[in-house]
Amino acid sequence: MADSRARLKAYRRGHSSEWLAAAALMLKGFRIVARRYRTKLGEIDLIARRGDLVLVVEVKARRTLVEAMDAIARESERRIEGAADLWLARQPDYGQLSIRFDMVAVLPWRWPVHVENVFYGRN
Repeated sequence: MADSRARLKAYRRGHSSEWLAAAALMLKGFRIVARRYRTKLGEIDLIARRGDLVLVVEVKARRTLVEAMDAIARESERRIEGAADLWLARQPDYGQLSIRFDMVAVLPWRWPVHVENVFYGRN
């Protein structure tokens, strides 16, 4: 019972963190084109676009920015890159797009912190 409550709490925190991250990106002029984009290779928290720039965004809710940055393991980078490749392949303007892998850290009592180029993809 306590385990399911903890899972539900984490799920809700994840959703609210993604909502805050999306709001922060929209205020920077990005349009959110996908949330929780799932593929067989992995999941992308947010995909945002402004013109030809596409952001593949990992959202991390942690106590500090350092903890958020440390929470992205190399294995998750590979999964996110694979999912991004699948998303990109389905875009009609694939050849014109630039992709960037960013992170938005949702920290307690602060506006979300947008970290550009948190890791480098193959694209």
